[in-house]
Amino acid sequence: MSHWRYLSAEEIARLTAHRCLCAEWSRVQVADGFCTERVRDVHFTGDVKLGKFDKHVSFFGGVRKPAGVYHATIHNCIIGDNAYVGHARSMIANYIIEDDVVIDNIDMLAVEGECAFGNGKPVSVVNEAGGREVLIYDRLSAHTGYVLAFYRHRPAAIERLKEMIRDYAVSATSSMGRVGRGARITNCGILKNIRIGPAAVIEGANRLENGSVNSSTEDPVYIGPGVYAEDFIVASGAKITDGTIICDCFVGQGTVLAKEYSAEHSVFFANCGGFHGEACSIFAGPYTVTHHKSTLLIAGLFSFVNAGSGTNQSNHHYKLGPVHQGVVERGCKTGSDSYMLWPAKVGAFTVVMGRHYRNSDTSDLPFSYLIEHDDQSVLAPGVNLRSVGTVRDARKWPQRDRRKDSKKLDHINFKLLSPFTIQKMINGRDLLRKLKETSGPTSDYFTYHSAKIPNAAVERGITLYQTGIDKYLGNCLLKRLEGKPLRSVDELRAALRPETDVGRGTWIDLAGMFAPEKAVEQLLDDIEDGRIGTLDELEARFASIHQSYPVYEWAWAAEVIARQTGKAVEDFTAEDVIDLTNRWKEAVLDLDRQLYADAKKEFAPTAQIGFGLNGNADARLKDFEAVRGTFEADDFVAEIEKHIAAKTALADELLARIQPLRTLS
Repeated sequence: MSHWRYLSAEEIARLTAHRCLCAEWSRVQVADGFCTERVRDVHFTGDVKLGKFDKHVSFFGGVRKPAGVYHATIHNCIIGDNAYVGHARSMIANYIIEDDVVIDNIDMLAVEGECAFGNGKPVSVVNEAGGREVLIYDRLSAHTGYVLAFYRHRPAAIERLKEMIRDYAVSATSSMGRVGRGARITNCGILKNIRIGPAAVIEGANRLENGSVNSSTEDPVYIGPGVYAEDFIVASGAKITDGTIICDCFVGQGTVLAKEYSAEHSVFFANCGGFHGEACSIFAGPYTVTHHKSTLLIAGLFSFVNAGSGTNQSNHHYKLGPVHQGVVERGCKTGSDSYMLWPAKVGAFTVVMGRHYRNSDTSDLPFSYLIEHDDQSVLAPGVNLRSVGTVRDARKWPQRDRRKDSKKLDHINFKLLSPFTIQKMINGRDLLRKLKETSGPTSDYFTYHSAKIPNAAVERGITLYQTGIDKYLGNCLLKRLEGKPLRSVDELRAALRPETDVGRGTWIDLAGMFAPEKAVEQLLDDIEDGRIGTLDELEARFASIHQSYPVYEWAWAAEVIARQTGKAVEDFTAEDVIDLTNRWKEAVLDLDRQLYADAKKEFAPTAQIGFGLNGNADARLKDFEAVRGTFEADDFVAEIEKHIAAKTALADELLARIQPLRTLS
């Protein structure tokens, strides 16, 4: 911003000739190089500073207009160099408008009184009746939000965390709003008590009130036509448009809300997508996506979820208020018209089809199908492990990361198999075995937490879970030994020895980031004891936990391998490594063959129904191949074939390095 000076009498006379009004011209200051020709039909009140206007500004359609201030009431504002401010029908009051900003054809842009711009606003997620409020603020991450919402059994830590956020809200409080450099606000209605970051584009918004638009030059925010937003914070790279309505919401980096979506008391973290439907009191972890009308997400925890058309949940089976809630763990999909009665808990990577009224809990049976049959909830454990769609989803998520900001708020672990999912597969395998032992082999169905499991599905689930466990443990082993010198048994054992005990025991999915429970409990202890006293320190700790994932993961895997083999990894012989590698190789090839067979179904004759409308069978096949391609040429099929070859080669390479150690063991 330039050096400020007072207007000369000649400049005041020229401004007056341009139909500018001011009761106290002494309160108007200008920058060196200020040109009176670029200010017309303006009413100044309060303290005003105007930059220099010596450039032209481009608009849609190739139109160019001279920078300056035109047809507006300006009250207590600083307007930077080469901004364009035109046609503010009511006023622009109490704003710092930075260089190169465009504000054109709006009703009002104003701040009244002291305002935190949405910071510190409590949002009643998951439980509509309260008790899990997340205090939103500019740098809120999914992990901080998760702790606030789901660790209410640690009240001292929660209160300290709230104090940090309230302190931040105080630091963000001001009687002056700000529009960041290069932002564009055009054709909008009422904008009250909002702060707008650099390069943001706000066009055609109806009403924005009490919020922060945290745009960045790396990743601008877009707010488009017809949007209503109240008590909100929007992170960089987000897009909200097409008549969307949000109230008491946090919208994370790369999230898109459009097509008349409606949300209240909800938080959406990185790369979520909301279109047509409705959200009420949800905690939407990364990649929560809903595309359809008549889809309601309510009172639940979601992440990496794809909600089908007409998906609905009910928390109204109560007598003392809407206190019921649901948990849909990462990677789940819901079919059209699926319904779940809360409270319920759905295991990771489960497909939900039909309507479910019996408050099931399948959290220890991940990768399953939960299907309605004769008004019953029927579970097929583990079958989603062999679904080509599951693998495709896991691979597409990193490719669909829309965040361009170098400062990413959420730490996301995209792994399909992890200590979090494998611990559940171990639990699932063991409980299925127990069901068979306690119920006997003649039972047609087994019942677990209100879900019926067919007899045949139990044995199949045990086999699929064990295959997945063997694949994961082998993955960890091969990764651990990759590139390590293995010239002796001592070197082998040294390479296998974990660096830490952190990682053993239970793991948690903190809305996108996997973490050992021990690390999270230590974080909460440090918050309570004051060792983590600021939000910066909290964010650094989350980053450290995320970066330490490989070390923590091996500590967990080594413990599981020890339980499975009866021997600590630091006591392994070459034979032990060879045995695990061969089991891994068998598991990988088995699952890949099942994925290959599942992919082939997409090219079966039944998939060709509707093709070749006016021809014979040959025309149908040719039409299908012209649109969908052939099985042999499909990219994903080729990836499976490459995966089989690559993993076989990897196993053979390790076995070749280990073989010489057999005589030394």
